[in-house]
Amino acid sequence: MEFQAIAQSLAAAGRFLASQGWAPATSGNYSARLAEGQVAITVSGRDKGQLTTADIMVVDAAGRPLSPGLRSSAETLLHTSLYQAYPAVGAVLHTHSIDCVSLSRWLLGRGQDTLVLTNYELLKALPGITTHDGEVALPIVANSQDMVALSDAVLGRLQPLTCRVGYLIAGHGLYSWGPTIAQAQMATEALEVLISCALQEARLG
Repeated sequence: MEFQAIAQSLAAAGRFLASQGWAPATSGNYSARLAEGQVAITVSGRDKGQLTTADIMVVDAAGRPLSPGLRSSAETLLHTSLYQAYPAVGAVLHTHSIDCVSLSRWLLGRGQDTLVLTNYELLKALPGITTHDGEVALPIVANSQDMVALSDAVLGRLQPLTCRVGYLIAGHGLYSWGPTIAQAQMATEALEVLISCALQEARLG
């Protein structure tokens, strides 16, 4: 029963994110914490705009599949490592929007490995932020097909932060999370809009 309810919520969140244009083709992946260290996660290669519970599978804490005949994303370790490092994380959502992909590439290519968001009213949609002049730092890491190295790099960048809400992989997109799927979806929506604002400001000079 727990898995079915979570799978339904993940599929609904995925359909919403895809409807915003944040998961083109089959990009993106979504997960949620289950009991006993297990994780519900999207099956690899599925259209995120058409997700159903049949597109959600179970992996163990190390990312090994527990659903026979199904394969999760190659990026599963990026999800499970967050659950292991941060017990308060209950759901992780990865989007692949044009703005996140392009801004992250542009910034890292110019030697800027952090996107700092401040003085936006929408920041208050993020956990722990109660005023527009709060500050959120999103680490930007270089993309890699080596998931162990990439996961280690991400955790290393997140560790010193006091407000951990997400990070960007250059040319790849946004990872964000929350204690529940609903809260992770809210954080993802807020960050996508804030990143679009930051990109627009960069264009305006």
